[in-house]
Amino acid sequence: MDIGNGMHRYRKNSRGTTLIIVALVLFALLAFIALSIDLGHLFVARNELQNAADAAALAGAQDLYNDGGTEVNTGANLTAYNVAVANKSEKVPVDVNWAGGNDGDIQRGHWSFGLTTLSRGFYPNASTAPVDLWDVTTEELDADVDFINAVRVVSRRQATPVASFFARIFGHASFELSADAVAYLGFAGTLLPHDVDQPIAICKQSILIDGVYSCNMGRMINSGQDPNNPDHNTGGWTSFNQVNPCTGGTNAREVKALVDYGCEGGGANDLPIILGEDMATQGGQISSAFARLVKCWESKSEGKTKAWQLTLPVIDCDGNNVGTCEEARGAVTIDIVWICDKTDPHYKNAPTHMECGPLLWDNDNPDGSARWNSFVSFFNLQDVNGNPAPYDAPSIYFLPDCTPHIPAGVSGGENFGILAKIPVLVE
Repeated sequence: MDIGNGMHRYRKNSRGTTLIIVALVLFALLAFIALSIDLGHLFVARNELQNAADAAALAGAQDLYNDGGTEVNTGANLTAYNVAVANKSEKVPVDVNWAGGNDGDIQRGHWSFGLTTLSRGFYPNASTAPVDLWDVTTEELDADVDFINAVRVVSRRQATPVASFFARIFGHASFELSADAVAYLGFAGTLLPHDVDQPIAICKQSILIDGVYSCNMGRMINSGQDPNNPDHNTGGWTSFNQVNPCTGGTNAREVKALVDYGCEGGGANDLPIILGEDMATQGGQISSAFARLVKCWESKSEGKTKAWQLTLPVIDCDGNNVGTCEEARGAVTIDIVWICDKTDPHYKNAPTHMECGPLLWDNDNPDGSARWNSFVSFFNLQDVNGNPAPYDAPSIYFLPDCTPHIPAGVSGGENFGILAKIPVLVE
């Protein structure tokens, strides 16, 4: 038996087998590398399409309402379209299938978070009628497809598909890609510089009735003057400070300057008010700031005859009087209908005329007490116990405003009647 020849033949066959295995491994490795290159290429192109859809949806949603918030802006679709096609994927303009109106790749509609009966998602709707934000719950708004609050955009590489590098070997010369985005315009949350008119913060507990933003009742800010009801939950002063705000609240010097600044117009807050973060506040009276506020009110209310409309931050008072720091929860617009600036036991200074939007009250009864009772009844002003608001000094009497407002801040706040100016992506 020739063992040497057998071993030689075995080594020769083994080398042949090894070469085949190496060739197969190299082929698989090259195929994997080719696949990785193509997948990476597709990922980059898809990411560019997503960026285009995101930017277009945000631009459209930011343009969703006219400046006064009185109607849905049909031009929001064109705004979104122009932003989308201005973007490129691999230096190629993206494709958007839209011929006008509210069909195709650019749509206005309603975004639901699925809080009740309506499933989470986007519902196209061409309605241009605004929906009232007051006297309805958040859940009811979430389920109302006529509440137009979102824009959906689809961007594509359809007319110019993404070319492949190596997949063409397997019969795939190019790939059609698409990306979609939905931008949601919610309620005012984080407030932008100059969104707020005066350094006054309103407790959300004073403007919500059973969790609903309601305009059926007015309130008073009297800073806990009733010894039988120390927890008033109405409002207090703020410096807007959110940097270590709980180390002492605010003070007269800070608040007086902000009252003057706000009275000049253009907004009182120079910095954003961040939603969900504590803000320096004070629930007690600051006499010097109050006196300046009264002078401003007299000038803004045409001699105490017209309501003074203010947009103010909302805080969570959590069942107590306003402390040295409270959490920012959004914004509200109120109409101040009266300010009692000094003790007047005989009601000599009680109002005789007040215009508040479409509401007009007149009473020239020489009996000041009778005038005050008529005034309180007409505007339904109440204290926190639900009793008619007393003539108490110093105090501010206000109504939550229930008319469409100029949008403010960034989406994310609770519904206190003000839509946000800046939308956020939800899909």
